[in-house]
Amino acid sequence: MMYNVKPYIHLFFITIMVVACMPCIFAQSGYRMWLDYRPLDNDLAIRYREQLRTLVFPITGETDSVAHAELLEALNGLLGHEPSHADTSNGPGILLVGSASTLPATGPVSEALALLPEHDDAYVIYSGVYGENPCTVILGGSDKGVLYGVYAFIASLQCGEDITQLSKVACPKIQLRLLNHWDNLDRTVERGYAGFSLWDWHRLPGYRDPRYTDYAKANASLGINGTVLNNVNANARILTQPYLEKAAALADIFRPYGIKVYLSARFSAPVELGGLADADPHNPAVQRWWKEKASEIYRHIPDFGGFLVKANSEGQPGPQNYDRNHADGANLLADALKPYGGVVMWRAFVYEDTEPEDRAKQAYNEFVPLDGQFRDNVIIQVKNGPIDFQPREPFHPLFGVMPQSQLMMEFQITQEYLGFATHLVYLGTLFSEVLQSDTHRHRPNSTVAQVIDGSMNPQPLTAIAGVANTGTAINWTGHPFAQANWYAYGRLAWDPDVDASAIAEDWLRQTFGNNDTFVHDVLPLMMRSREAAVNYMTPLGLHHLMGWDHHYGPGPWIKDKPRADWTSVYYHQADKDGIGFDRTAIGSDALGQYAPEVQAKFENPQTCPDEYLLWFHHLPWDFRMKSGRTLWDELCHRYYGGVETVAAIQATWAAQKNRVNNDTFQEVADLLAMQYEEAKIWRNACVLYFRQFSGMPIPDGLEHPEHPLEYYENLHVHVIPGI
Repeated sequence: MMYNVKPYIHLFFITIMVVACMPCIFAQSGYRMWLDYRPLDNDLAIRYREQLRTLVFPITGETDSVAHAELLEALNGLLGHEPSHADTSNGPGILLVGSASTLPATGPVSEALALLPEHDDAYVIYSGVYGENPCTVILGGSDKGVLYGVYAFIASLQCGEDITQLSKVACPKIQLRLLNHWDNLDRTVERGYAGFSLWDWHRLPGYRDPRYTDYAKANASLGINGTVLNNVNANARILTQPYLEKAAALADIFRPYGIKVYLSARFSAPVELGGLADADPHNPAVQRWWKEKASEIYRHIPDFGGFLVKANSEGQPGPQNYDRNHADGANLLADALKPYGGVVMWRAFVYEDTEPEDRAKQAYNEFVPLDGQFRDNVIIQVKNGPIDFQPREPFHPLFGVMPQSQLMMEFQITQEYLGFATHLVYLGTLFSEVLQSDTHRHRPNSTVAQVIDGSMNPQPLTAIAGVANTGTAINWTGHPFAQANWYAYGRLAWDPDVDASAIAEDWLRQTFGNNDTFVHDVLPLMMRSREAAVNYMTPLGLHHLMGWDHHYGPGPWIKDKPRADWTSVYYHQADKDGIGFDRTAIGSDALGQYAPEVQAKFENPQTCPDEYLLWFHHLPWDFRMKSGRTLWDELCHRYYGGVETVAAIQATWAAQKNRVNNDTFQEVADLLAMQYEEAKIWRNACVLYFRQFSGMPIPDGLEHPEHPLEYYENLHVHVIPGI
């Protein structure tokens, strides 16, 4: 596929007359994402120009400067108009932008101030009257709040809202809202499907690619305020002086956008870099080494955010190498960072070196006994589910069971198990499904969101992380619709309770324009896409059926690997008697790690939701489902239904041909054609594989796979990015 690499930053030079003649045709490479300020409909633009004649925006620092520049660029692009600047707020059509310290607390500003939450990142967008003239106020709790408010106001314009009736009050529910980059120092990206790493380490710090600034803009527009630059499978060299100088250059670029830099630290760095005999947390020499390293880092990056650590998991070094526990390891680094205000995000993605009874239980078993032993600047980073970012998992049992510790969420934005950047899968529904899951801990309606935002168990630190899906692809994420997953994550990081459908609609309008017919058609497409993927990959609670190592395509037959829990047969346990992993009390008892109310919901296969049935139960092939079908027939219908949904998505997209530019239309159409073929491979491979155990025929009315099982078992994918 050929890409038009010009970012179209200057789209606002297109005349309003041309846009009026061609309201649905616009050219974009995807580089500008939801910040592509193409001209609005002529009537709407005229109305906004009347309402935004004059701008009052006192500039007091770098963050104000970037907010001011972004606002003017948006107004020029959307309206073909830049308001006049004024020092005082008089006359019609005034837009007042600033904070309590920069705007006079009179008239509508004082009214907005009364609504403003006490938080630096908070903002109010308020329609008021100054004298006899209507005006709009964007008031922030600080310069960062102003920046976030400006981006929210721009989004209101993009979505065609009535700006004479605004009263938006926004305050983030989560303090630290981060992207985790699994980027390596050689610029490869583990599980990255959009090209190479954004960070050109070779040319840093001397050359500062303008793309770094555009990356910062995109994150600031969503309220993301932190980025971990390197892979959790860390290379210790990231902590050496040359790389600290490079990271400092990125920190300088990101700082005006309210974004702090974090680094993944390799636990064995004192040995690899410092020449010490060990990295034992109780070794005074090791403690001293980390304190000196922290001092060095803060000399380069005064506002350094802290460390992300993967330890004693998948072969990574950690405190257990020295018969210490996770609290010992995390507290070692926390003590080194404490004088500077830094934090340690210690990942709970762990499992024993020996074969476990059930890998889903490992994190709970290792961390719950340590509740209350972590420093107050340590936060435990927990994946959304207990296995590994599967298309669907129940929420992780750690949420809600460590009241004396700080927990944060880790989502995966990059589609490691969901078709990479080839498949259209909107993840806002996955994120929301997890966040709104009820842990039933301590009080009714104890959602995962309430755990991580601190409202259930008050904690000094609240945080959320998303494994980034960005790369050097011109459209950043490889698939045009994968941008929506970055966008949805950012919106939910700010407020975990926002509706996933509302987020998707905002993204569509900001990215593709305000054509109501287009939005009406494509929004349901997005909302169905994740369920379709679950159905053609891992329906009814199945999981971990993907290809070995690369995780692309089906592999339910995978066995005989170095560890049982690195195989598919370990998880689906299909045999002549049935299928599924029994995690009830008579099985692994992983269900016992949840609250009694959750156990009661899932322990009875007759009442267990279909979506999690085979996650918690091993059931006979003729088990009677809620649909009235046997388990085997239902499994087949789910697989076939997933493929049918992709076909329906293709048809819906085909109808949008004259509503988006041809390059974007064709790219999505081509990728959907690939997705359809790959969905059929998933369906055929899995149905044929499981049929040999069920001994039952494919139900009437469903087409038979065109090849035998051996054909699918021998398919080899030769070029796979991100492994």
